[in-house]
Order: sequence, then structure tokens, then C-alpha cells
Amino acid sequence: MAYDFQVIVDSVTPHALADWWADALGWEAEPSDEAFIRRMIAEGQASESDTTTHRGVLVWKVGAAIRKPGPDSRRILFQLVVEPKTVKNRVHLDVFVGADTVESELERLTGKGATFLHRGKQGPYQWVTVADPEGNEFCLT
Repeated sequence: MAYDFQVIVDSVTPHALADWWADALGWEAEPSDEAFIRRMIAEGQASESDTTTHRGVLVWKVGAAIRKPGPDSRRILFQLVVEPKTVKNRVHLDVFVGADTVESELERLTGKGATFLHRGKQGPYQWVTVADPEGNEFCLT
């Protein structure tokens, strides 16, 4: 049996980080269903303190997700945590941009708040390790 999964990224600012990653990957932030949120509050299944606004829209405070456009829509969820990242990731994303565009993507992403960490090479394989605005490492290859 094959299983599906989503990737969860802990974040101090999940909505802002979801926006950053959506832009970085060319994905889409999942839209908020304000009517659903308001109904949950009205029914007593949630409270106003469970929500916040992001870019003028009512959203759940605990997280935000992005999806790859298209029918095979992969998902990454950015989940609220109170503590900032302090140690190296045990899991990271490899973002396949193509050897010819690694440098331009590195420049674009560092211009949007990413941090260059180092270059790696093993045999014929090369990559650039970068951190997103909250310090989560990923590789461009």
C-alpha cells in the first residue's frame, strides 16, 4: 500500500513563512475560508483567540499551507510554534531548480530574505545550502 503525506514546518510566523515559500517555489498559499472560521466560532467550536488576520483576511492562528498548482498538488503546512529554530534541521527540502539556474535562484531568494550557508559537492553532484527567513535549511540543486 502506498501512502500520501504532507511536510510540516514549525514556524514562529506561519502565514508570513508560507507566503515566502509559496513565492520561492512558485506554489500557491491555500485561501482562508472566512465563512467556515466564523461558523466554527459561532457554534462554539473555536474562539476568536484561535484566529488572527493576515493581509486583511481572517485565518487560523495555528498555521498556513501552500500547495503545488495542478492536479498532483503536494502540500506543505507551516505550523505555529513559540520557540525559534535553534539547531540544524534533521530533514530538509531539496529544491530542484536546474544547474543553469542555481545562481540566479540563490540571488533571488537571498534578495527575499534567505541566507546563503555553504556550497556542497559530492562526485558529480553540486548544491547550495540556504536557510529561509526563519533559519530552516534547504538545498538548491
